[in-house]
Amino acid sequence: MLNRHYLLSLALVLVTTVACSMKNGSSANAATNAAQQSSSTTATVNDNKNPRVKLETSMGDIVVELYNDTPKHRDNFLKLAREGFYDGLLFHRVIKDFMIQGGDPESKTATPDTQLGGGDPGYTIEAEIIYPTHFHKRGALAAARTGDQVNPERRSSGSQFYIVTGNVYQQGQLAGLQQQLEGAAKQAIFNRMASEHRAEIQQMYQSGDQAGLDALQQQLIAAMEAEYAAHPASLTQEQIAAYTTVGGAPHLDNQYTVYGEVVEGMEVVDKIQNVATGRADRPVNDVRIIKATVL
Repeated sequence: MLNRHYLLSLALVLVTTVACSMKNGSSANAATNAAQQSSSTTATVNDNKNPRVKLETSMGDIVVELYNDTPKHRDNFLKLAREGFYDGLLFHRVIKDFMIQGGDPESKTATPDTQLGGGDPGYTIEAEIIYPTHFHKRGALAAARTGDQVNPERRSSGSQFYIVTGNVYQQGQLAGLQQQLEGAAKQAIFNRMASEHRAEIQQMYQSGDQAGLDALQQQLIAAMEAEYAAHPASLTQEQIAAYTTVGGAPHLDNQYTVYGEVVEGMEVVDKIQNVATGRADRPVNDVRIIKATVL
């Protein structure tokens, strides 16, 4: 729900640099300018076949397949794997029946008391949310990111990723999740529209023009409702079938870029999700990516 103070809060967010902690699969990756991303992230890929990467971990091997319709994320993951970027990094955040997360370069030499989740390669990636084609079924590979308030464009971390384990849902539970998806979709539309009025919001906020802020808010809400009505968020039969059989994390759908899936080694992912964890959901005993290899 959009409360009457939302634009005022958004104005503060848009004109202030804010650090955001990880929530529901996002990372504390610092906001950076898109221009920092080098064109060298583009890799030569056979578009007729989805490329695969093997992650050799301290608990076994995981093979992920990358989607060709998310080319920015595909090419970036391949580039980092070829460069050895992921070699030696930890799965630094593990939540049973939800996901396992890795890719923070600061985790490579981290001591047990180090707070992780904020590292990145110095850039973010433009969102490639291909929904509902790609969704958060069990085994989905997706990009971590900062939250909507500081990242309305939903740009992905340049390196941090997570693999979904999730839960199996009953049909009745999915009805409630459908309402959550609708609310999240509307909020995302509103955030994007509000960010497009950043200068105007900042000016009205600084001048104390509350009437102007309220009027703009009502204008944006009406526009948001119209856009949502044209493209409503609803679970497909494929999603319903997946979430009621193998499971997943549907509350993240249409919010994060899903760019691949596990094709071998899901039993290893399950072993990792069951390890003992401590502060900030970090495994008590390090679970490390020994080597990432493009197959």
